[in-house]
Amino acid sequence: MSLVSIRIITADLNGLMKFYEQVTGMPIVQYTPDFAELQTKTATLAIGSTRTLQFFGGEDVAQSSQNRSAIIEFLVDDVEKDYERLAGFLQPYIVQKPTTMPWGNKSLLFRDPDGNLVNFFTPTTPETIKKFEGKK
Repeated sequence: MSLVSIRIITADLNGLMKFYEQVTGMPIVQYTPDFAELQTKTATLAIGSTRTLQFFGGEDVAQSSQNRSAIIEFLVDDVEKDYERLAGFLQPYIVQKPTTMPWGNKSLLFRDPDGNLVNFFTPTTPETIKKFEGKK
């Protein structure tokens, strides 16, 4: 079994697409007016409009802008450089500036426009560096 994607349901597909393109510097492919994907080497961040919920059983299945339990994490080469690059853009969204965590990652935490928590992190200890070798 492999985890291949996480899907965000949003009422503002275009806004979220622009946000993730800006912060990741990666292109998002929009397949339909209601569905897009940001594909990375290891997984995909899918973005679906609320209109896609009809295919999953209706609007009660998921709700836009309601996540308070998951963190979308991106392994980055240098979290400090990403913070410098994005500080102005992310100012209203920053939760925590780059901070070294007890488990050996330096993390930048921010929210996307829908309120989803996002973590850009860089391994800093020999153990965490080894753990994430080849994943970028």
